[in-house]
Amino acid sequence: MLLNINNTEIDSIRINFNSDALWMLNIALAIIMFGVSLDVKIADFKTLLKNPKIILIGLLSQFFLLPFLTFIAICIINPHPSFALGLLLISACPGGNTSNFFSKMAHGNTALSVSLTTCATIICLVMTPFNLHFWGSLYEPTNIILKNISLNPLELFKLVTLLLGLPLTLGMTVNYFYPTIAKKLNKLIRPFSMLFFIALIGIALSNNTYIFKKYVTLVLFLVIFHNIYGFIIGYLTAKSFKLNKKDTRTISMETGIQNSGLGLLLVFTFFEDLGGMALLIAFWGVWGLSSGIVLSTYWKYKKIDQ
Repeated sequence: MLLNINNTEIDSIRINFNSDALWMLNIALAIIMFGVSLDVKIADFKTLLKNPKIILIGLLSQFFLLPFLTFIAICIINPHPSFALGLLLISACPGGNTSNFFSKMAHGNTALSVSLTTCATIICLVMTPFNLHFWGSLYEPTNIILKNISLNPLELFKLVTLLLGLPLTLGMTVNYFYPTIAKKLNKLIRPFSMLFFIALIGIALSNNTYIFKKYVTLVLFLVIFHNIYGFIIGYLTAKSFKLNKKDTRTISMETGIQNSGLGLLLVFTFFEDLGGMALLIAFWGVWGLSSGIVLSTYWKYKKIDQ
């Protein structure tokens, strides 16, 4: 570590993020999910059922390999317990909605990206609480935290359902009954919601400049490593199943870009006394946007030969 800070001081870190900002984050996540779901049709799922292999590979990478390999990395690196729990929470979250934008920019399979985001959002209602509790319980330092906090998986399920499941259902319903309206809404909501989310992160950063300057070195390596780790896991998983380059890029994006907004919200709801966890996930959100832009820009100009 670059700073001589004890464990107590790490968890006494307080991110300046009040209840009003928390509600704004709730709204931003719900609007983004609603915007994504306006593109989703029931017919899309019927198509996927005819050839489910590619979706299953994406979900394998996101919900099984990423949490498992994150756990292995934590056992080797042995970070501070709240940092470790933060990494496990990020790996348990579904792919971030920005992955759809980055996949399109990288000349990936946009339809696959949206389908994976939708499927991951549905599955995360169960898998996010399960993965966090399961892998967190296997690592003794984080198991102690989970026991002290008494995390209720059912409450976590309810929150994720409210933030992601409800907007997803609403958006698909609008698209099913009013496709023309859904198309018009999508043109307005998608860019607005993304700008709103980025602006919210920017405001959060400006309100916590001192904290980031003082403590960011504690999580810098962990966040950058974990994010690149996710990209590589997704890429190699897709390659091992011999998927084409467009699909490989998409699954890499879906695995590497996690829903840090949801992660941050869960921290402030269930882990408010773990300042180290909040610091790591807050920086993960900022870094994830930056790395997504860099990687998608690189792939944008790298020709695909298929």
